[in-house]
Amino acid sequence: MTSPPLDCGALLREQLDWHWDTQLRPRLDDLADEEYQWEPVPEAWNVRARGTSGAPIQAGSGTFTIDFAYPEPRPAPVTTIAWRLGHLIVGCLAARNASHFEGPVADYDTWVYAGDAAGALAQLDEQMARWRTGVAALGPAGLSAPCGSTEGPYAALPMATLVLHINREIIHHGAEIALLRDLYAHR
Repeated sequence: MTSPPLDCGALLREQLDWHWDTQLRPRLDDLADEEYQWEPVPEAWNVRARGTSGAPIQAGSGTFTIDFAYPEPRPAPVTTIAWRLGHLIVGCLAARNASHFEGPVADYDTWVYAGDAAGALAQLDEQMARWRTGVAALGPAGLSAPCGSTEGPYAALPMATLVLHINREIIHHGAEIALLRDLYAHR
């Protein structure tokens, strides 16, 4: 008796879908603006009104910018929920959606960051929906195809490698956001 072929695409989608639908997104439903920008320690990296940051680099094209430095200092600064959502929205999802799934061009310097929780969650929902739709459409051939030049030194690796990486990023940073929410609630 032979086993049916392994559907890696379905497994990749199920991993992210389960985490998003049952863990991360429900934890964000009641995120308030004060909590979104709460700094658990002094000099935390955040999303701030333009011109108010002391970070070496303030990226963004709108009223709000995201703090960062290159190279990243050691130890890296603690980041806020706003910063982590900005990283997920832009660095993990929007830039990849632009490269692989016909999304608009997106990068840290040109992104219009949300200054409030509702705006950030709307951006996150939009980028996550585009990513999930794009991944679902890849099929076995798309998952096996090289990532391409937009992925730098990983260009020759199969697209499934990028999907796994983005899954890890969403799970990893989602857990950090959940912990920050717990710390905020018990401060």
